[in-house]
Amino acid sequence: MSFQESPRPSDEEEAFYMQCRAAYLAVFRSSLTNIASKQQLCRVLQQAGRNPSHATLNKYWTTRTYKLNFDDFCEILKCEKKSEESELMRAFKKMDVNGDGYITHSELEKALTTRGDKMTTEEVNAIFSLADINKDGKLDYAEFCRLLVSTVEQCQTAALERLEADGKLKRQNFGSQSYSPPKSSVSSSSSGITAAQVEATHRTESDTALKKVGVCLLDSRSSSRPSSARSRRSSLSNSTTVTSSSTKASKIPEPPGLQEWHHSYMKGCFFLEDDGSISSLQYQLHVPETTSVYLTIQPLSLSHRTDKTPSWMTVDTALFVMSAGESKEDSTLVCFTESKDKEKYVWKGELNAGTYNLLPFTSGCRLKKRSKKSLSNKSVELVYKTDTGELDLTRELREVLSDIFEVIDLDGNGLLSLEEYNFFELRTSGEKCDKDAWTVCKENFDMRKNQLTRQGFMELNLMEATEKDGDPADLWVTLEAMGYNRMLELVEACPFQIDVHCEGTQPSIQPISTDSGPKLLNQALQKSITARTGAKALRGHDNVFIYTYRGEHRISSLIANKTNQKVTVHVNNEQSRNCCSSRGMTVFAVEVPARTKMVCQHVLPIIEKQDWTYNCVETILPSI
Repeated sequence: MSFQESPRPSDEEEAFYMQCRAAYLAVFRSSLTNIASKQQLCRVLQQAGRNPSHATLNKYWTTRTYKLNFDDFCEILKCEKKSEESELMRAFKKMDVNGDGYITHSELEKALTTRGDKMTTEEVNAIFSLADINKDGKLDYAEFCRLLVSTVEQCQTAALERLEADGKLKRQNFGSQSYSPPKSSVSSSSSGITAAQVEATHRTESDTALKKVGVCLLDSRSSSRPSSARSRRSSLSNSTTVTSSSTKASKIPEPPGLQEWHHSYMKGCFFLEDDGSISSLQYQLHVPETTSVYLTIQPLSLSHRTDKTPSWMTVDTALFVMSAGESKEDSTLVCFTESKDKEKYVWKGELNAGTYNLLPFTSGCRLKKRSKKSLSNKSVELVYKTDTGELDLTRELREVLSDIFEVIDLDGNGLLSLEEYNFFELRTSGEKCDKDAWTVCKENFDMRKNQLTRQGFMELNLMEATEKDGDPADLWVTLEAMGYNRMLELVEACPFQIDVHCEGTQPSIQPISTDSGPKLLNQALQKSITARTGAKALRGHDNVFIYTYRGEHRISSLIANKTNQKVTVHVNNEQSRNCCSSRGMTVFAVEVPARTKMVCQHVLPIIEKQDWTYNCVETILPSI
């Protein structure tokens, strides 16, 4: 049987990632350290020769950003190109009115302090003092541009040389990790000069496209701090190979007479957050009597997407059932859906009378952030003016809003209760609608039995657009929060449905939202891995263990660190075939705090109908 080979990086890609690591390690002590502020983001981009403007920084570090990892940094560098000497020269020449190759201090100060990313007079004086080589009160901008570009190149060369000092480190490609280590110290930043500012006297204020070009890199040439990772040496490794032939699926048959069983269902949705994590509602199941149960979870098919199979229908799902204790510590894992029947993930067994937490899960292998390169600059129209001059929602938007209604109508009764509507409000605006506001909705929009109808939901969104005189900004905030891109494609969310069939009693399901939700799911996930497989100690490290769960459709690994200090584990999947990892990379590293267990990765086949081979090598990297 043929395998799908893992793509090998080209020489150009390898060189690019080498430059990324060199820049990152010139600022941080480790590739595993997260960028924790806009200032740190600026500094590490400057080390890569990008020198971003305030507008560029704000594009990548929004009010909702609290960290970026090495993977994010690489994606930013793909989008932000280096400032070229010719680009800088064009900007300066537009200021050089008489064409003599010089600009005066006053001309430079006017450009840099009144337009674009405004600088202080002190910063301008510092730049002019540095750039006025012969001290004649004029700036030879051709010489200055050559000096600046040369400095950037020297800085990058020095960073690469530090990286080249350790051949093993050079080949490592560290990916994202779920634990954020303590913030490391970052070198202080200096002032900068902006091409957009240089050109500002001849351009409009709104034109801020040119990149920021700074002299702050000059102080980096003398930096002699070696990469802390240079001292890393690989220890002995632990490898595991699994093929599909060793995990034959055993389909759970649907119980006979299932149509006669008592049935309850509930809908929900997985959402990709800005930091790449996945969130969803959780649910509480009550079973009045001990009974046989047939439990399923599957992606939800939406009515307006019949032209082709939508991407979210291939997303893997799972449901973990935990006893509902008074606290997280009191909860225990009861079961989880291990078998698959087409899109359904299934569990069949007996549940005792009682209350349980239902925790939806997806691995993240098939629901992940898209590369910025894949994002389209086009936007679908959301509102338009009718022949009578009134605003209305476009057909495309109405179809999407109808689908959103389907998703947030959790109980599927065709109406939105206040509780259901508030799950939507919390997702899109962060605020709840109180009973008084709900009464106002009742007076203005179509409702039935004190619940909002589909038509009322459309009217509510139309009112928001009308109040903004057709400005679609707020509508886009709502749509993007619900996982839609500017082409109205659902790409960062996966709606799902949970079905519970009980043979002898009527089950009931209620949505819940708890602060301990992610912790509870993580606890269930860890238990599902450790309960199904034995621990395997990494050779040479008796207190660091790897657990590898080999399910029918998913492989998950967990690292248990029983030492009194954190450990860094290098993970290599390069010998795997037809596999995709939840980490999004074939080689990465995970930092595990002392006395802690941490899920390392989840792996799924890329093409389900083909054999797939999982071969993972975990290696301990010594402490700094």
